[in-house]
Amino acid sequence: MRLVGKIALAVLALVVALTVVVVVRTLTYRPQGVADSSGVRVAAPVPVDVARAAQRLSQAVQIRTVSHQDPAEDQPQEWARLHAFLEASYPAAHAAMRREVVAGRTLVYTWPGSDPALAPVVLMAHQDVVPVTPGTEGAWKHPPFAGTIADGAVWGRGAIDDKGSLITLFEGAETLAARGFRPRRTVILVAGHDEEVRGEGARAAAALLKARGLRAQFVLDEGLAVIDDHPLTGGQLAMIGTAEKGYATLKVTAPAPGGHSSAPPKDAGGVAALARAVVAIVDRPFPMTLQGPAGDMLAASAPHAPFATRMALANPWLFKPLLVRELGATPAGAALMHTTVAPTMLKGSPKENVLPQDATAWINYRIAPGDTSAEVMARARAAVGDLPVRLAWSKTPDEPSPVSSTTSDAWKTVAAVAAATTGAPVSPGLVTAGTDSRYLQPAAQDVYRFQPMTFRVDTVGMIHGTNEHLTLRNLEQAVQFYARLIATAAG
Repeated sequence: MRLVGKIALAVLALVVALTVVVVVRTLTYRPQGVADSSGVRVAAPVPVDVARAAQRLSQAVQIRTVSHQDPAEDQPQEWARLHAFLEASYPAAHAAMRREVVAGRTLVYTWPGSDPALAPVVLMAHQDVVPVTPGTEGAWKHPPFAGTIADGAVWGRGAIDDKGSLITLFEGAETLAARGFRPRRTVILVAGHDEEVRGEGARAAAALLKARGLRAQFVLDEGLAVIDDHPLTGGQLAMIGTAEKGYATLKVTAPAPGGHSSAPPKDAGGVAALARAVVAIVDRPFPMTLQGPAGDMLAASAPHAPFATRMALANPWLFKPLLVRELGATPAGAALMHTTVAPTMLKGSPKENVLPQDATAWINYRIAPGDTSAEVMARARAAVGDLPVRLAWSKTPDEPSPVSSTTSDAWKTVAAVAAATTGAPVSPGLVTAGTDSRYLQPAAQDVYRFQPMTFRVDTVGMIHGTNEHLTLRNLEQAVQFYARLIATAAG
């Protein structure tokens, strides 16, 4: 009994010691690797004429700069209308900046700084919008291209993505220019014309900057935003994307002899082989990890989370499996922690009673930082083994972006302005989709992705969806952010 008692006491002491360590680490936790930006002197707020800004966003929404997969369906005159509208609406900004057009419709504005020794900053927004899904127009509360101002918001396709950014960026620049602001650091605005489909405009802008030998202190584009009811903190969290995933689509083809469906081969033909290959690839997912931007987000958000959540985030050495399981419980959370695998398209026979001569599937990958397209291909080949299929990329993959700094002066500036303008705590994050900013990566020290607007989790789906709208509160907040960012970074 003495031995049993000693073992029980030892176990109790171990539990107590472990509890003390966990509690102390929780109470004293400070995120590592993310700089404190509280020392940055943020420029003062500027007056914002919200009604005027809403009218301008309304007018921009009415201009149908819709990008289609087939460029022949685009209406180039709509981009010309938008360019003329911007020039007429923002005379002070246009007088202060030099405008250039590249790739036919992409706009590059240069606001020269007084100190050429300072690296420029690049602010981005795109002009184009996605189409409205045919047949869904009647589900909109207001017509999708009417730019209706109602219920405290501007309604329509592109009100957020990304004319909301484009107009508020110009509103901020116009306000500063009209007040006589003269930047010390050169400010460059890039407005791509085809972000939603090809990104040729952003690539041309990047080539222009490279040809001039420019390397920006930072680039800021759309990407993440402020979430009002963030699952980790239970409150607001402003997430600034420090990286974005790569993009690749794998084409899986199963050759077959074809023939009549009344006499199928023993192995059931190409469709069956294709099905087995797709299932094998999907059943071999990439492991989820807390490394990289996902881990940075968890670390930075921990001080603002409820105690139980903060305890888990502050002690990943103990709670890592729990964190991975909980964060990975939703598709959006899982996407932050690994390369995703999504079969999206299938092609077989053109007729129901004909065996296909080949069957094809397309699998879309969003490649996490730390992985590469070569690793994706190798994993797929290992998964299919000796199945009679061919694997090839549908086009050259886009690799994941580098991860930008969370300790640089650029990070401190963007984070400080985001915190001052939105009132939300700030954390790094990972953009699981793609933005034009990836093409500017070689022309900048750091690239960040943040849209200075606040959304609830259940409202994010309206972006690219039905009833897209930007509240007047978000409109004012975004104008303030861009004006104060320019004045802080370049003043």
